[in-house]
This record gives sequence, C-alpha cells and structure tokens, in this order.
Amino acid sequence: MNSAARFLVGGHVQGVFFRASTREQALRLGLRGHARNLDDGRVEVVAVGEAQAIVALARWLEDGPPAARVSGVERFAHEADEAVQGFDIL
Repeated sequence: MNSAARFLVGGHVQGVFFRASTREQALRLGLRGHARNLDDGRVEVVAVGEAQAIVALARWLEDGPPAARVSGVERFAHEADEAVQGFDIL
C-alpha cells in the first residue's frame, strides 16, 4: 500500500534548481508526485510511494540542493492518488 505526503519547503528555494533536484531525488527513490513553486516563495512537494522512501525524501528536503537555503519543512498528510504517474515539475 502506498503512502503520500505534502511538503511545504521555505527559505531560499526558488531559482536554485530545487524542483529539478527534488524530481531527481524522488525518481531515485521510486516516488511519484510533483514539485511546484508557490506565490509566497515556498516550494510545494507532493510525494506518493513507499513510506520509507517518503521519509528519505523528507530528510533530503531539509537541505535540498547545494544552492538552496532551507529554513523549514512542513509535512502534511495527503491522500495517495494511485493514478499519479511520474514526478512532474509544475
């Protein structure tokens, strides 16, 4: 059974390849979902897959790619949409 989570990542996370790096990490972990910039400067990440992989992604989000400066990550429960395929950058 798949798990899902929604993350809101704050800090200097836009314009530093955060979404593309998140996509690479998520695909490496076998996760599906998306990453998108929000108008308030945060990045939203939705991940669907094995619970352990989501935990690994959550740990990675705490730092993100080298150019990012993450100030905080909020995690929310999310329904696992089995129809989601791949990992999109929105």
